[in-house]
Amino acid sequence: MAEQAEYIVVGLGIAGEEVGGSLAEAGHDVVGIERALVGGECPYWGCLPSKMMIRAANLLAEARRIPGMAGESTVTPDWGPVQQRIREEATDHWNDQVAVDRFTGKGGRFVRGNATITGPRSVEVDGTTYEASKGLVITAGAQPAIPPIPGIEDVPYWTNHEATETDTLPDSLIVLGGGVIGLELGQAMARFGTRVTVIEAQDRLLPLHEPEAGAVIEEVLTNEGIAVRTGVTAERVSKSDAGATVHLSDGTTIEAAQLLVATGRTTDFAKLGIGAAGLDDSAPYIEVDTRMRPVALNGAENSGTNAPGEGIWAVGDITGIGAFTHLSNYQAAIAVADILGHDTHDADYTALAAVAFTDPEVGSVGLTEQQACDAGLNIRIGTQQVQYSARGWLHKAGNDGFIKLIEDTDRGVLVGATSVGPHGGEVLGLLTLAIHTAVPIDQFRQMHFAYPTFHKGVEDALRDLVSQPVAAAVSS
Repeated sequence: MAEQAEYIVVGLGIAGEEVGGSLAEAGHDVVGIERALVGGECPYWGCLPSKMMIRAANLLAEARRIPGMAGESTVTPDWGPVQQRIREEATDHWNDQVAVDRFTGKGGRFVRGNATITGPRSVEVDGTTYEASKGLVITAGAQPAIPPIPGIEDVPYWTNHEATETDTLPDSLIVLGGGVIGLELGQAMARFGTRVTVIEAQDRLLPLHEPEAGAVIEEVLTNEGIAVRTGVTAERVSKSDAGATVHLSDGTTIEAAQLLVATGRTTDFAKLGIGAAGLDDSAPYIEVDTRMRPVALNGAENSGTNAPGEGIWAVGDITGIGAFTHLSNYQAAIAVADILGHDTHDADYTALAAVAFTDPEVGSVGLTEQQACDAGLNIRIGTQQVQYSARGWLHKAGNDGFIKLIEDTDRGVLVGATSVGPHGGEVLGLLTLAIHTAVPIDQFRQMHFAYPTFHKGVEDALRDLVSQPVAAAVSS
C-alpha cells in the first residue's frame, strides 16, 4: 500500500524546504524527500562555508597590502580557524538535524533517501511508494558535473564538497573550470599558500559575465601568483607521484597534488524519473512558466489546470534560469502562492542579479552587451574604471575593477550592468533597482551619488554613457 499525502516535495534544498515548509504551515499534509542534507548546497557546501573561506582569505590579502600604506606586515596563514568555523558555525559538522526539525516542526513529514518519480503524483523511496492527491513539487537541485575526461575517475578529485570539508590544504591545486566556483575556491586557497593553476576551456575566465570582467580577474589572479590557462581543454588525466597530471589540448601537461573539478552543475533527470511525470528527461532543465508550472507535459502544452498529470511544479536550479539561492527563494514564493491559490506576481527575470565573490567581486544584473545585441537592441555603453575614480584613488591598493552600464536607447533605460571592484556588490542593489523599475536614464542622472564611495562611479559611468554614440544591434 502506498503512503498518502496531499503534496510531495522532491528535494529539500533552499527551494524545497521553503515550499514544503510553507505548504505544511498552511495546514497541508506534505511529504518532503531529501537524499543528502536538508537545506541543500548553500549552508553546507556553498554560500555559507565558501564565504567563510573567502572572508579569511581576503583578510590575508588586506594584511599583505599594508606595506607602503600603513607600515609593515608579516602574514602567517592558518587554515585551522577557517575549517573550525565551517564545521562549528556553518554546518554543525554537516549535520542537518536542526533543519529537519525545522521542517517537521511546521508539520511536514520528512523522508531521507533517493527519490524516483514513478508517476505524475507518485514517488518511490527505497521501496516505499508515496502518492500525492494534490500535487508534486520537483526541487531536486543540481550536483557537480564531472566531465567525461579519460582517466579522471582514476584520480581522487575534489568537487566543491571535498574542498569545503578539507582539514588541510594541498601544496598545489589544479582547478578545472574558470567559472565562479573554481575561481572563488582557487583564489581563497592560493591566498593561504596553495600553488594554484586554473584551466578554462573557453577563451576567458567567468565566461557567463562580461569579457572585461574576466580580463580584470585574470590580471588580478596572475599578479597573485595563480597560473591561468584559457582556451585549452583537458584531454586526459592521470595519476602521478605528486598527485594528478592534466594533459592539455595544446600538448602541455600540468601536475599538482590535488585536482578540483568545477566545470558546472547538472541533474540526472532520467535517474530522477521525471519522464514518468510526463516531462522530458533528456532536456537539460525543466522549462517552467511564470508560475513555476512545467511548460509542456507529455509533449503537449500545459493547460495550467490541476487535472491528473498536471499538478506539477518545478522550482530552483532545475529550471535552468540560474543556480542562485536568491532565485530559488524567489521562485519558491511564487510556487507556494500559486499552489495555495493566493494572489501573486509572475516571475520576472529582467533584473536577475548575480555576484562572483572573487576579489575583486563581480556583480552583474540584466543583459550583457552581447546578449543585448543578440536581442536586437540599439544600445549605448558607459564605463568607469574603479582605480581612476575618487574612491579607487583614495583606497589605492586592491582597487582593480570597473562599472559598465548598458542602455536600451529606444526606451532610454538600463538593461544591463556590471560592477567589478573590492565591493562589487555594493552598488548592485542600486543598479538592480534601476533596471527592474526601468528608471529613465535622464532621471537616473539626476540622482545624488555620495562622494567618494563606489556609488559615485555609477554617476561617472552615466556621464560616459550619454557621451557615447548609439551602437546598432549586431549579433555575433
